[in-house]
Amino acid sequence: MTTLDPWGAVKIDNYSKLFEEFGISRFDELLGKIPNPHRYMRRHIIFGHRSYDTVLEAMLSGKPFAAMSGFMPSGKAHLGHKMVMEEIIWHQQQGGSAFLAIADREAHAVRGISWEKCRELGINEYILSAIALGLEPGAHIYFQSKSNLVKDLAFELGIKANFSELSAIYGFTGETNVAHMISALTQSADILQPQLKEFRGPKPTVVPVGADQDPHIRLTRGLAYKMNMFMVEEREGTEGAYVSVRGKAAPKEALKEIAKRTGGRLYEEHVDVPKSNLTEVESTVRQVELRYGGYAFIPPASTYHKFMTGLQGGKMSSSIPESYIALTDPPEEGAKKVMRAKTGGRVTLEEQKVKGGEPDKCSVYELLLFHLVENDNELKEYYRDCVGGTRVCGVCKKHAAELMKKFLKEHQEKRELAKLRLPEFGIKSDGQIEV
Repeated sequence: MTTLDPWGAVKIDNYSKLFEEFGISRFDELLGKIPNPHRYMRRHIIFGHRSYDTVLEAMLSGKPFAAMSGFMPSGKAHLGHKMVMEEIIWHQQQGGSAFLAIADREAHAVRGISWEKCRELGINEYILSAIALGLEPGAHIYFQSKSNLVKDLAFELGIKANFSELSAIYGFTGETNVAHMISALTQSADILQPQLKEFRGPKPTVVPVGADQDPHIRLTRGLAYKMNMFMVEEREGTEGAYVSVRGKAAPKEALKEIAKRTGGRLYEEHVDVPKSNLTEVESTVRQVELRYGGYAFIPPASTYHKFMTGLQGGKMSSSIPESYIALTDPPEEGAKKVMRAKTGGRVTLEEQKVKGGEPDKCSVYELLLFHLVENDNELKEYYRDCVGGTRVCGVCKKHAAELMKKFLKEHQEKRELAKLRLPEFGIKSDGQIEV
């Protein structure tokens, strides 16, 4: 059984297990419907999703949707964080609202990092890099500890959560501090915040994550259902299929209005709508729920991307500087890390020429695949030459090192420009964020 721990070290050897064990759907099934897919989509780095079809439908029809993610300010932003930033930016470019949380409550509760350090890392490491990568004004950037909307929503979500549920999802024990539990609920509030009335109400929202973060998604999806007044589901009866709208705690007047709008049959605690389109009924129910003071949350969607391998093999770890390249590493140092990285080459040059290299086991090829080469045909050529034994590791490393050096140099120049643009994102010169 695979265990997913959002705060621990997770290594996944077989991603296909996640489809069966956790009910994650295959992303490939949606790929053909996406115009101008991100390279992570094209290259199957994004391998799975939950309910992304709701986001895609909104994207294709020009309806509102959002993309959000949070970053725990516990150290330097690295290439793994860059992946998530790029996915948020891509969704913003497709017309979505972008939300970027600095998870300082989580960093303070789980890692013991001071509030001052959280603020410094949040702005200097994460926010500046996100802007440098292409995040545009209009994105909602905030610190958890400074957002009353998030804190108030986390409190409301706490009414619907209990220790047994948190323990089952996260493995919390009697030794887990209460602030750690609150930080988990705060992350659920982050994910649902784009659907509050202050941000124009319910909308499909996607959270790009690594598979280790799926516990947050599962908790939030469950809480979204619990927070809503009504449960809407398709059922089969003697007269065929129908949609049942149940609302045990909902105002009776709300049920009556749903029955009137849908032409359904009103009962004491539910409305049955015969031969109806589920999506249309859900839309009507959300409109009614909002009129009566409810949240009408749409369960959040998620996409799942594969982990990057550490430069020396194994998992990339923020506690092992040689395993990752930070976005603020000096360009020369980033190039040196590439030159020291583990490859998929054979023991000898002669053996490589005969048997070919193994790019699927090579951290240098992975850098090209994930970050350094945008053109798919160019990447295929590198792969083909490696497997064919005509591209040797030394040449490949030097090329990747030069590309990394160039990327870091350009990125850090853009970070300097991003400092001047902070006011465009509501961030004042003293580091305070306008609410």
